[in-house]
Amino acid sequence: MSVPQYRKAAAIALAAGLGLSLAACSTKSDDAGKDASGKVTITVDCQPVGAQKELLKNWNDDVAEFQRQNPNIVIKSVSVGEQCNNPPDFTARLAGGTVTDVFYGYMTDLQQVLDSGQAMDITEYANKDTVPTWDSVDPALKEVFTDGGKLYAVPVKNYSMGLVYNKVLFQRAGLDVNNPPKTWAEVREAAKKISALGGGIAGYSEYSAGNTGGWHFTSLLYSQGGQVLTEDGKKADFNNAMGKQVLQNLKDMRYGDNSMGSRQLLQWGDLLTNAGAGKVGMFIGAPDATQAIVSQFQGKFQDWAMSPLPGQDGPAKATLGGGEGYFFKKGLSPEQVKAGLKWIAYQKLTPGKGQFDYVRAKPQNYPVGLPQPLLFKNGSDAQKQEFDLRKANANVDTANFAIFEANPVPIKGEPRNAQAIYAVLDAAMSGVLTNPNANIDALLKTAEDKVNQLLAAGS
Repeated sequence: MSVPQYRKAAAIALAAGLGLSLAACSTKSDDAGKDASGKVTITVDCQPVGAQKELLKNWNDDVAEFQRQNPNIVIKSVSVGEQCNNPPDFTARLAGGTVTDVFYGYMTDLQQVLDSGQAMDITEYANKDTVPTWDSVDPALKEVFTDGGKLYAVPVKNYSMGLVYNKVLFQRAGLDVNNPPKTWAEVREAAKKISALGGGIAGYSEYSAGNTGGWHFTSLLYSQGGQVLTEDGKKADFNNAMGKQVLQNLKDMRYGDNSMGSRQLLQWGDLLTNAGAGKVGMFIGAPDATQAIVSQFQGKFQDWAMSPLPGQDGPAKATLGGGEGYFFKKGLSPEQVKAGLKWIAYQKLTPGKGQFDYVRAKPQNYPVGLPQPLLFKNGSDAQKQEFDLRKANANVDTANFAIFEANPVPIKGEPRNAQAIYAVLDAAMSGVLTNPNANIDALLKTAEDKVNQLLAAGS
């Protein structure tokens, strides 16, 4: 999930509407996962809840159709309250062993899922027989859910970051909306022109609190060609020229140019509130950041466009990608694993079905046209099918994302122990954005030491 990379608390927990009460929706499976009639039964969590009535109906309709097509499989949708929205609840279910047979988690959850001992190795089951589009799924996304050569989850949503910019402010500042900045030097120049409009407008805005600062530091570091951890994941690897360049760029814009606004320590909602009010010229984010600006912060779709993440002296070397997937509880029978994979394939990985049923989504006014999720590798059959369907049923202006989509940047996944590391890196981000005399070397050294301590404690 990308806006933000945290779960929002759900107001109401609803059962799946399949004639099952919460009490009936036990996360325990029958022997070998079969009922008295010999059907394979699996429990699945994280169907839409609360105010998402249309999306919940879509889910239930998909369950019914899937079961019609697969009469020997029974899907039991289980409402687990806030597990899908609140990290502590998810962690508690892991610790208590009460996860469903097929359970949702973020890409950043892999390590704690493995540590809990709840995850099953599904490597031998994930193939074209169970997931027809498997060969089209981006290998980089599979790798995020892989440890020691073993696959533990199937990716079902993803995002990558780029430069989100306000076309209205660009035009007012005399900038070309069809030629947005491609380097951080160009971002700096554009930010100066936008902030010169006055009225409290920040030419460029950035996060620096609530783990969001570390999250964005990671993407900015990737744009430089860097990485947060060493290849073996045992040491911090950001206290170097690339990490210093990230913070220097921000410090130059904040204090050298005064183009980032005076209010800092921004978290997700703070920045997007300002963006919705027309007070932000540029920020880095995923495509659905524009959706949040409109649906939650009273902005307008037509005001916003997106381009690739800038690089230091040319195209970005990489950009941060994240997302969600479904894990399989240890101890399932082979029949249950295969049934779960078939369900995920139908609901999450088939163009024209489930989350990709754009014909259904369009009249429901659910945004169609955002280049997200991009689960399939470029040029694959599934990628072409999904793209054509999305374009044919778009209810938002796809031209606003054309530059972003036409110039893909290599996606690099989040580091292990991401949220804990992001919390540490918040201090480095807030340091250069709140203190004109901040010592970048010292900030990175402190962060490096803390991350190394964190890694050592978890080894």
